[in-house]
Amino acid sequence: MPPLGRVDDAPPVFRRAVESLHSAAVRPEITVEEIPAPRRLAPHATALSARVTAEGGDEPALGRLIVLYDPDGTRDWPGPFRVVAYVSSEVESEIAADPLLGQVAWSWLTDALEACGADHRLLSGTVTRATTEGFAAKADQGLSTELELRASWSPEGEDLSGDMAAWLALLSAASGLPPADVADLSSRRAPSEG
Repeated sequence: MPPLGRVDDAPPVFRRAVESLHSAAVRPEITVEEIPAPRRLAPHATALSARVTAEGGDEPALGRLIVLYDPDGTRDWPGPFRVVAYVSSEVESEIAADPLLGQVAWSWLTDALEACGADHRLLSGTVTRATTEGFAAKADQGLSTELELRASWSPEGEDLSGDMAAWLALLSAASGLPPADVADLSSRRAPSEG
């Protein structure tokens, strides 16, 4: 993962929080890079983007993670930090029609936060599904459906490695990657007979 930008002039607690993002393991299918952080949401911020690349070069999911820090507590957060996560992925139309899709996608996040030990307060967010249909010169593009999950929460401390790991796990789930500790047997060839 590349460096997370210039944080030399930030308070030490924010610098330690930014550094803790480095300790999360990143799967080889996920590329993470620094992006410009929003300037008006908090006195200090850092931002990352990620994309998942599947076999064949498809990119089934992308996301952003923003860490906001307000040491003076002027925001309506229950603490100085706020983590903002965004994930977008294409889904098959049959899956998009499932009335439980929103609940399932939200559980990807809550399960990931719990599994990664990301203690937090005031979790909130939305799950949106959008269908795009081409017409006229774009009629050959066919129908596509996208799932978007937007969420924010206040971490309990300055170690954000669990929050980063949860975001990466959410990206993996949204893109349909198997869990990191499970071998993908579909690409293995059967032993030859005889």
